[in-house]
Amino acid sequence: MGINFLANLSHYIPELMAIVTMMGLLFVEACFKSSERNRLYLYLVSGIGLLFTFWSLGAALSTKPLFIFTNSVAIDPFSTLIKMIMVLGCAGSIYLSADSEDIYPNLKSEFAIMAMGVLVGGMLLASANNFLTLYLGIETLSILSYVMSSLKKRDDRSSEAGLKYVLYGGVASGIMLFGMSHIFGALGTINFSEIIIAFNPQDSSQTTVLLVSFLFVFVGLGYKIACVPFHMWSPDVYEGSPIPVTTFFAIVPKMAGLAALVRITMGLFGEDQTILQISWIGVIQVAAALTMIVGNVSAIAQKSVKRMLAYSSIGHAGFMLLGVVVVDQTGASAIAFYGITYLFMTLVAFFITGYVSDHYGNDHFERFNGLIHRYPVMCIMMIITMISLAGIPPMSGFVAKFNILAAAVKKGYFTLAIIGGINSVVSLYYYLKIVRLMVFKPVESEEAIAGFGIRNQIVVIGLSVPVIALGIFWSSILSLSSGAHLLLP
Repeated sequence: MGINFLANLSHYIPELMAIVTMMGLLFVEACFKSSERNRLYLYLVSGIGLLFTFWSLGAALSTKPLFIFTNSVAIDPFSTLIKMIMVLGCAGSIYLSADSEDIYPNLKSEFAIMAMGVLVGGMLLASANNFLTLYLGIETLSILSYVMSSLKKRDDRSSEAGLKYVLYGGVASGIMLFGMSHIFGALGTINFSEIIIAFNPQDSSQTTVLLVSFLFVFVGLGYKIACVPFHMWSPDVYEGSPIPVTTFFAIVPKMAGLAALVRITMGLFGEDQTILQISWIGVIQVAAALTMIVGNVSAIAQKSVKRMLAYSSIGHAGFMLLGVVVVDQTGASAIAFYGITYLFMTLVAFFITGYVSDHYGNDHFERFNGLIHRYPVMCIMMIITMISLAGIPPMSGFVAKFNILAAAVKKGYFTLAIIGGINSVVSLYYYLKIVRLMVFKPVESEEAIAGFGIRNQIVVIGLSVPVIALGIFWSSILSLSSGAHLLLP
């Protein structure tokens, strides 16, 4: 037993690296007085730890998929690729926090430590192969997130964000756990592979219990990815949280929740056309359509760029749910590719928004007036990102959305594909609104924006390169995502 456990640990190196990095950050924090916390060592440890985590994940892409820890965790190319996206999102958020005035100087180390903890929970969630592991991943991810959202203790909006997040999160987790307990009561197991064997579609009473139970499970996962109708917390939490935290939330928890939803859908509902399968897919179809519509329509009226990006991320979650509905490897690969492009687009948009917000004290659309005349490089990068988010060729966002829509059409979901296409057109309004302000409006202030220094401009340009390159040279990354197979029960 002990030898088998150690053998399993050898396949869990990336997660162990993330845990070691978190512990290292705790030691670094404990070794400095508050007056000495320039945080150079903090970011050095974070960077090295995340680099080794990312490298070990890259090495794991070529290994044979397998189940570990008595089949409770799946190690496969799909989960590994999603984890790589989360690691990069975590690294970008920690880098943004270094210069951000939205996080108090004495709390920057706490942010990095908690971000690593949430990353560990997200990595566990992406590989979860039974409901207990899934619940542990969600709770590890959520509990630290509640604290992160309220890091600005002297800001009422941040306190409100933390309170809303914990209230919604507690209710959603409780409902999900209630559903899991009924699944165990009806089937006598929580392992995905055993659930398929134990389920008897001819037993109407069992089917009735499972219909409600899986709907409760979807509540917990829908809350993490902020899909309608479980999205109510997202705009307020995104707006009230410090911008590095918002950036983190837009990537790590969302991708982890989507990975878990893909695994459950393909593992438990990808075979026979039972009432349970039809109901589960039907719920996701409705959620996908409503999420796209509510996210994009609500974003139109926003005056805050950060809040607009929050609703935008809801719309993108709806688009990725289209890939879940497809219930095959094509849909999973399309989600993986979408996740890669979404990562870089989100980082660029929040980086630039964060630096503008730090200078002016808010992130209203008017703060971007005339940016092309003062910082043309940053303005061009923002324009590229907005065009890509809207799905206009030849940017990567177009290829990502096209792959999702193509997968949906191939499966015969024409109505959902049309709704997705219409919502992409709707999103043009609010994405191009900020472009119009940056290019055609007069400059609001001649003061230099401290965050737009040479170093940060180089970083933003580097993050913008994949936004363009993945739209032009998409075939190589698409082949990588196409090879991101799930290890199913």
